[in-house]
Amino acid sequence: MTFVSAVVRPPAEARGGLLRWPTDGISYGGDYNPEQWPREVWDEDVRLMREAGVDLVSLGVFAWGTVETSDGVRDWSWLDDAVDLLHRNGIAVDLATPTAAPPNWLLTAHPEITPVLADGFREPPGGRLAWCPASPTYRHYALRHVEELARRYGRHPAVRLWHVGNEFGGGNARCYCDVSASAFRDWLTHRYGTLDAVNAAWGTAQWGHRYGEWEEILPPRGRHGAPNPGLFLDYERYSSDALLAHYVAEREVVERHSSVPVTTNLMVGAGAQIVDYASWAPHVDVVANDHYTLVDDPDREEDLAFAGDRMRGLSRDRAPWLLMEHSTGGPSWQQRNRAKDPGEIARNAIGHVARGADGVLFFQWRASRAGAEQFHSAMLPHSGTRSRIWREVVDLGGRLRALAEVRGTRVEPARVALVVDDVAGWALQHGLKPHRGLRYGHELRAWHRALWERQVLCDVIPPSGDFDGYDLVIVPTLLVVDDDAAARLSAVPARGGTLVVTYLSGICAPDGQVRPGAFPAAFRDVLGAWSDEFYPLQVGESAGLDDGTAVEDWTERIYLEEAEAMVSYTTGPLAGGPAVTRRHVGGGAAWYVGAALPRDGVDRVVDRLIAEAGIARTVVGPPGVEAVRRSGDDRSYLFLINHTPRAHTVDASGFDLWSGTVAGPSVLLGPGGIRVLREP
Repeated sequence: MTFVSAVVRPPAEARGGLLRWPTDGISYGGDYNPEQWPREVWDEDVRLMREAGVDLVSLGVFAWGTVETSDGVRDWSWLDDAVDLLHRNGIAVDLATPTAAPPNWLLTAHPEITPVLADGFREPPGGRLAWCPASPTYRHYALRHVEELARRYGRHPAVRLWHVGNEFGGGNARCYCDVSASAFRDWLTHRYGTLDAVNAAWGTAQWGHRYGEWEEILPPRGRHGAPNPGLFLDYERYSSDALLAHYVAEREVVERHSSVPVTTNLMVGAGAQIVDYASWAPHVDVVANDHYTLVDDPDREEDLAFAGDRMRGLSRDRAPWLLMEHSTGGPSWQQRNRAKDPGEIARNAIGHVARGADGVLFFQWRASRAGAEQFHSAMLPHSGTRSRIWREVVDLGGRLRALAEVRGTRVEPARVALVVDDVAGWALQHGLKPHRGLRYGHELRAWHRALWERQVLCDVIPPSGDFDGYDLVIVPTLLVVDDDAAARLSAVPARGGTLVVTYLSGICAPDGQVRPGAFPAAFRDVLGAWSDEFYPLQVGESAGLDDGTAVEDWTERIYLEEAEAMVSYTTGPLAGGPAVTRRHVGGGAAWYVGAALPRDGVDRVVDRLIAEAGIARTVVGPPGVEAVRRSGDDRSYLFLINHTPRAHTVDASGFDLWSGTVAGPSVLLGPGGIRVLREP
């Protein structure tokens, strides 16, 4: 199979595409599935969409089998009707290629296209994304249908955006079939060239796993739980690239018939992701995301902010992005699906807009009566227009119309960057490390939360990003890093910035091999401190720190060279030794955090970091009050969101687009309150 070049794709306008956003203001809507309903319901749908202020819907996401009812036999009549109906009512269409859902006639004729799990079990039809990314048979049928779809609707005035597939990898992230094994070997040939290079990269002398022929290389199948780390990492990379190759193949078909921008919905959050989103982002015209809060997350609002900050970090030049999906209430896939509190729908939506989204869409428009997501919340719930959700949906639509002038502005430049890498996340969560219970998202969220609670804006960017514009760069558990990124990060202090590196960063090279010398090898010189041994604490153990806190998870023995101890152990096996160090470098500083600090320990370090770097807070408010500024041309907008049950006052002024009133010089934020101030 053909894999995607790493060459960055030019933006849509450079290829003759549309410059304008799909709608005139902040886009508002959701997934629309008219094929699930009788025709008479459609007229009610568009009437209620107009009442709610809906101006953009995703259409046809799972409609392959309802158009192509058998091999080569298509009935476009209902889709023609739906597209025309939406267009007559002023509702733009984000038209999906429906290839996330192969039709049953195809799965019956070609059962070999379904994914195979690591234990050899082949997934039966009926689930999500039931296709192997390496299958040439699936690729043939999918592109054939996309060609017909794009030819038919590519120049329809209703179609303002193309939505290729759906949540790539959200059901077929890894396939271990023989076709995938062959494609993986092709990928390895392209990456390494020779078997000797593969053996060297993977260190196959360990356990006697040397490969003598390409055909001997297989995916990391089985349940032994200890595949070679290099093999594991490369299979993760291959799997991401295989999915990306299919996305690009569909996108290229669409672009033969349409100049409308093309995207797909990512699933960006904290932690190791399904695919390497930094490698995907250059291949979409509008970066789009699906985001759902989790019941067991005590910091749901910060998680939402993290996702928004990462979307902005993935978007070219921090351009506005699109929230393709979130929920009005409980989803359908968690253990206990939580209903949202009154006003939470608006707070979630505006939280995304504050952090750069120019569109707020939900899954879905009308709640489904049947199928796997029949109890998933919707803009129009089962209880209809008498429901609280509907009232809040209509109210939000009106509020977003009042925010139309915000569209096209950009979030102000952040002075803090948090470095995140999906490949490092895969490596950290692989299990072959001194502490198998660690999760990549833990440290990312810990440092981001501390900044979020202090109203300090943070860009979440990949190691390939540009660090030059940031005064503070934080690198949490970046286990795998290449030499170029390590060098550019190490240069931050020399130009006057502050670099913060946490434990388990810079330990391994891109092939997964441990870098020789003391830890953290890639950053040892700039930090002026090093570690020779890890001390993961056992369950029930703790180590006291001289800042009054205690560590209950990760510790390591640290030696000082040119650095000084900022926090030290008072108890435990490392008592008297440093846990956090700092080295002055020119006009900047390099910090090493060699322990998994507790929440208040991270807070203390962050307070010192932002004070020493002179980083101002957007506003001064208590934790739970969110503040972000967007600006453009000669105007700026301050978003204030109170996620707490208590009223708070912050110093700010301007015309409040949310309430239509003048506010300031101090602003009262009621419990759960929102303000969007056009600043003077």
